[in-house]
Amino acid sequence: MYIVLAAPTRSGETSDDSVAQLQPADSSFSPAGDAVVVNANQLPEAVRRFEAEGVRWVWEETRAWYPSLLDQGVTIERCHDVSLSREILRHSLFSAHTPYSSGLGNHPDDADDPALPRQLPPAAPSPLQGSLFEADSGPAGPGCAEVLEEFAGQQHAAANSSHPQRLALLLAAESAGALLAAEMEAAGIPWRADVHEQLLVSQLGPRPREGLRPVELERLAGDLRDALDNPRFNPDSPQELLRALHRAGIEVSTTRSWELERQEHPAIEPLLKYKKLSRLLTANGWTWLDTWVSDGRFRPEYVVGGVVSGRWASRGGGALQIPKQIRDAVRPDPGYAFIVADAAQLEPRVLAALGQDSALATAARGLDLYQGIADQGFGDRAKAKIAMLGAMYGATTGESGRLMPQLARTYPQAIGVVESAARTGEAGGVVSSYLGRGCPPASERWLATQRTSTAEEQRRADNIARSRGRFTRNFVVQATAAEWALCWLAELRRRLRQIAVSSPGAELVFFLHDEVMLHVPEAMVTEVSRMVTEAAVAATRLMFGDIPIEFTVNLMVVDSYALAK
Repeated sequence: MYIVLAAPTRSGETSDDSVAQLQPADSSFSPAGDAVVVNANQLPEAVRRFEAEGVRWVWEETRAWYPSLLDQGVTIERCHDVSLSREILRHSLFSAHTPYSSGLGNHPDDADDPALPRQLPPAAPSPLQGSLFEADSGPAGPGCAEVLEEFAGQQHAAANSSHPQRLALLLAAESAGALLAAEMEAAGIPWRADVHEQLLVSQLGPRPREGLRPVELERLAGDLRDALDNPRFNPDSPQELLRALHRAGIEVSTTRSWELERQEHPAIEPLLKYKKLSRLLTANGWTWLDTWVSDGRFRPEYVVGGVVSGRWASRGGGALQIPKQIRDAVRPDPGYAFIVADAAQLEPRVLAALGQDSALATAARGLDLYQGIADQGFGDRAKAKIAMLGAMYGATTGESGRLMPQLARTYPQAIGVVESAARTGEAGGVVSSYLGRGCPPASERWLATQRTSTAEEQRRADNIARSRGRFTRNFVVQATAAEWALCWLAELRRRLRQIAVSSPGAELVFFLHDEVMLHVPEAMVTEVSRMVTEAAVAATRLMFGDIPIEFTVNLMVVDSYALAK
């Protein structure tokens, strides 16, 4: 049974303190019982009562409902997130012919670089909910009837898609990811503020007064001014720094580290050190510590499906970029340990599955796929890695370009997948992940660049087309890898919930693309470690069936995140 949880529509039956309607619905997505209107105090108990019956919750957005339930100690097993599903169905090639998906329309990316859509634009409201945003429509957000209507449209679109089982799995996995994101935010990443403070002092010096540089940055700034013979310039100003470098005869076009590292000058070493410590101060210094860490936890906000490939993003706090300099502050509570696991070489293994390439599948058996490729004729592991990464990311020059013909001969089916995706992207077309996430279509601006007349314009258009080809080449692999990771997370979450009644305490606290971190009582480490690897096997079978490709998981048990890298 499904339960629709929605903001109440305006009527004489809803009181001023009502916050939600709970509407039972049968499997044909029609109301099966009277809507129950509850107030804030009643909602947790009402949800807990229905949850005991094994229902699936349907709501407009997980973030709008689940965090407050978690605050009351209420967790749920399953949900359908209408807003996340809407964005998948908006772009999915599998359901593009259905009335629901075709009615949504597209919002192509029109960023400065029209060839490379990376982040999803803000979600547009469903056409079924337009009236809900009018001034006289009552409380913000859709009511049960509207949510139920859109849910029915989404289920019809998935059921009538070209691959209904795959697309249904993607919608379920995305919704499970939304639940887990809220749960990880509520749990927080264990964080020792005192250790973080010590790490900052050891690298930057004592905490400075407001507006002043730490002593180590000030010392490096002095060394830099001496080396450049420019006693007054501000190294924190990119414009002043670039002018100072040029005056010293250091001809660079930017102040990026990779360009500076190629220069030979006494100023380069202190400058690179200054930039590194300045990034630490800005991104994770004392201000960050005061803002984001409280009660021994760092609680970031995850954005599920925030990247067009389905990868997660984060909003504030830089959760997906915890630098090595401060990872030692991430420490478990007394009596607990961290289990840190990552899927080894996930994307090339996904490529082997997409291409059903038996030779690449053979190379993937074991912990090190790149060594497996090297053993099949590529000489050494370094060359094998360069070749495979070049194939997935579209590198056509240097060593990658030289090795590409050999790679195509050895793994024709796998390379055929990414080559076909690249050609589609170069022509302005849309490509799809294995479960049905489609990339955004080319924007009107992108299409306009391809309608050229002069030779110079044509060269620019060709470069832009190749850039989009590189994007679509990697999209099919990265998006499918993100789907595998979602299935892994969902399966691991399910197993942890099964043991929580008899053995509570183990929880997922961090996720980054293909890596998870669990905070686990020491007595449960062996059991949960087994669950992590078993969940990876189950995720592979869930997505691809029984295939001869191993998705290997590297797993470490540590008492500091710094020891996991």
